[in-house]
Amino acid sequence: MTTRIDAKFKDLAAQGRKAFVSYVMAGDPDFDTSLELVKGLPGAGVDVIELGLPFTDPMADGPTIQLAGQRALAAGMTLEKTLDLARSFRETDDVTPIVLMGYYNPIYSRGVDQFLKDAKAAGIDGLIVVDLPPEEDDELCLPAQAAGLNFIRLATPTTDDARLPRVLQNTSGFVYYVSITGITGAAEAQATNVGPEVARIKAATDLPVIVGFGVNTPEKSKAIASVADGAVVGSAIVARIGAGESTQDVLDFVKTLADGAHAA
Repeated sequence: MTTRIDAKFKDLAAQGRKAFVSYVMAGDPDFDTSLELVKGLPGAGVDVIELGLPFTDPMADGPTIQLAGQRALAAGMTLEKTLDLARSFRETDDVTPIVLMGYYNPIYSRGVDQFLKDAKAAGIDGLIVVDLPPEEDDELCLPAQAAGLNFIRLATPTTDDARLPRVLQNTSGFVYYVSITGITGAAEAQATNVGPEVARIKAATDLPVIVGFGVNTPEKSKAIASVADGAVVGSAIVARIGAGESTQDVLDFVKTLADGAHAA
């Protein structure tokens, strides 16, 4: 089964273009503003949207994303409303892939089978669940793939050659390479460090390798995309939302990042 993610990367490869992936927290600062922003992302050059699922204990996230989750939860955001946001987006955009990124607890609470059915119906294309290691693939990864959703795994600087095959085993859509050790927004990615790691992963898989964490400027977006199949930006965008910038100002900033990645 070909997902929107698969189709997008096939299309980008045919054009010889790198991908720009943006992360925003669903419901930050509130549902309506968040929906307006997400609807504007494709027009700003975003190829794949990562939609954060607010959670009370986001262990992989730095302060910027944690605060976004807190704002969203305070505004009443839930898993159901996150799926509602995706449904609303799909009313006008049936092409741009959406990857739901978060933690297993809200999914487990809903029930895996029900969640996968609802997520698929809402127009979600893939999942990144950061607290489910490959050893737990039976929990969600394999059922998700069977339901037609990509399950995207994170590889990190500490994923050595012995561990990498296990990480890649049931991954689909793309591989998300975390360019730094630690939490989101904590340090800057360096293309000189990332390049050899991306090459190492690409030698072991045919999947696109997208790099995130520590990408925060158009120049950095271009540099990282030049040594990978694309770049992800999250904290730098979320920080502007948190600072109260207008949706248009945030989208204008996103466009500079997307232009950087696409120029690579």
